[in-house]
Amino acid sequence: MRILKPGLHTTIQDLGRAGWRAFGIPEGGAMDSIALRTANLLVGNDQGAAGLELTLTGPQLVAEKELLIAVCGAGMAPFIDGEPLPLERPVWIAAGTVITFGPAASGCRAYLAAAGGIAAEAALGSRGTDTRAGIGGVAGRPLRAGDVLPLGSASPQAAAWRATLAARAAAKPQGRRSWAAPGWFAPPPAQLRGRATPSGIRLRVMPGAEYGQFREAARTALLRERFRVAPASDRMGVRLEGPPLPLEDSDQELLSHGVIAGTIQVPRGGAPIILGADCQTTGGYPKLAHVITADLPLLAQCKPGDDIAFELVTLAEAQRGYMEQERDMRMLAAAIALRMRKN
Repeated sequence: MRILKPGLHTTIQDLGRAGWRAFGIPEGGAMDSIALRTANLLVGNDQGAAGLELTLTGPQLVAEKELLIAVCGAGMAPFIDGEPLPLERPVWIAAGTVITFGPAASGCRAYLAAAGGIAAEAALGSRGTDTRAGIGGVAGRPLRAGDVLPLGSASPQAAAWRATLAARAAAKPQGRRSWAAPGWFAPPPAQLRGRATPSGIRLRVMPGAEYGQFREAARTALLRERFRVAPASDRMGVRLEGPPLPLEDSDQELLSHGVIAGTIQVPRGGAPIILGADCQTTGGYPKLAHVITADLPLLAQCKPGDDIAFELVTLAEAQRGYMEQERDMRMLAAAIALRMRKN
């Protein structure tokens, strides 16, 4: 694939570089891992293959050869040579086809996977882009016009589907430059926990290490008030606007200690920050709460101006949410594999 227009912030992402946090290197990876994993499954890739993460406004790109692609996540109204590109299903496109994405009508991030995965050079075990460290992807930066993205080899199942869809397109009068798998191929919406969501999302949280050191009014406000995503939000942290959430002792000093994606830190001014995939490995701000792992894909789809509310849950509920999400993904993987075998 070759980038014609880069969009607002388009990067290559996979599931991150695990195992390096002790050395101060963020894990990174797709903000909405469920959407990326689903897109990869739809084109016969390993769930952790590298794809494109599109933020708020997508790119325009051209297929240098015939491709099998899938797009999941935010609704960016993609078009193929002027025709709408179906979401959440495999789509064959001919060489020379132009794919154009618009601004996100819902959600914040969309993911494009191509059969074979993007074969960018790996850094510390991941092809994902970390723009602050300048590693991964294409020279550790967002994509630019003119960048050419090499692809790996498609799986046998994906190659067979690509050939089938190409044959169906060729059988039409005057031929077609793209052809999508039938509607029944698309996964049920309930299985796409990381898809684009409307404003007013509710995130489940667990108490943070300093939860009890915040004023009672602050703890109450966290669970009763709504907060708005600020424009300064990015992959490192989702900044929130709303009622301040002060500590009992505003002069308290904390030693820096480990933080992860989903940690809700509260700086001295009282405006919370939810850490994202590119968050630092340690932090010294008090930790009010943590967004549970199962809801991180929903956080990834919150764009500036969206409202967020929080719901306190137990460890058992958080674990149950994660297990249910992974069960859904196993079922989805099995269903897609079966459909591809029935090609």
